[in-house]
Amino acid sequence: MKPVYMINGFLESGKTEFISFTIAQPYFQIKGTTLLLVCEEGEIEYDPEVLKSTNTVMEVIEDEEDFTVEKMKELEKKHKPERIIIEYNGMWKFRDLRLPWNWQIEQQITTIDASTFPTYFNNMKSLVSDMIRGSEMIIFNRCDGIEELNVYKRNVKALNQNADIIFEDQNGEIDEIMEEDLPYDLNSDPIVLDEKGYGIWYLDCLDHLERYDGKTVQFVAMVMKPESFPKNFFVPGRMAMTCCADDMTFLGYVCEYDNIGIFKERDWVKVTAVVKREYFADYEGEGPVLHAVSVTKTKQPKEPVISFT
Repeated sequence: MKPVYMINGFLESGKTEFISFTIAQPYFQIKGTTLLLVCEEGEIEYDPEVLKSTNTVMEVIEDEEDFTVEKMKELEKKHKPERIIIEYNGMWKFRDLRLPWNWQIEQQITTIDASTFPTYFNNMKSLVSDMIRGSEMIIFNRCDGIEELNVYKRNVKALNQNADIIFEDQNGEIDEIMEEDLPYDLNSDPIVLDEKGYGIWYLDCLDHLERYDGKTVQFVAMVMKPESFPKNFFVPGRMAMTCCADDMTFLGYVCEYDNIGIFKERDWVKVTAVVKREYFADYEGEGPVLHAVSVTKTKQPKEPVISFT
């Protein structure tokens, strides 16, 4: 199989700079040829000397209709590469992408210009979503002076919970601060989560479980009972709209409660529970496990679906 490294992003998002830097690093060097497929050309151009020294051959594909399996097979036959890097056009529909059977995506990375992210996210959300969903890493560059990085992170995490998110300014990588911007008080007992707070808490737990370990949270949720779970475990959670009305996902963590049998699937309940870092089989490791102090039946909220927009 030919390993493929897919680099997504809109025009001027930093794809070329990222690829140029990466191929020049010693850890990225291999024997044989690297085929670089460039699907859009921005202001920054590839240095011919860098391409030559790294044994990288570049082919430009300007039109989406030319980005076909047949064309890729033709280029593979021409250059006989050991691996392929694709600088993909952000305006092309990623969900329509087709690769030769022997090309396998090894890693997918999305680069984002933080200064233009709100415009693209609000007006071209489906394109942004397609790029982000399969990416292992999301790189926000040009973050200088931007105060909404926490919001950007939540937007991305709602679409891809497992991606590593990196923020960079002109001085390099920066650490984002989220705790002071949370819409609830971490020192409250319990921490009461409203519709907005629940979604943020869920995503923040993915990255900062240490903030909640041992603390009590309270929220309204829908009961889900996966068949594979032990009898005294369930998942209280909320449906979330991450992109559009047709793009829904259920957000919830496993919860232990001895009397869960009195509730039915999709019942609405108010949960008060202690968050603990514990091993759970479905997590394939440690994660947030809730231990319910109380679970009481309640009415469906006026807005049963939460949104990250």
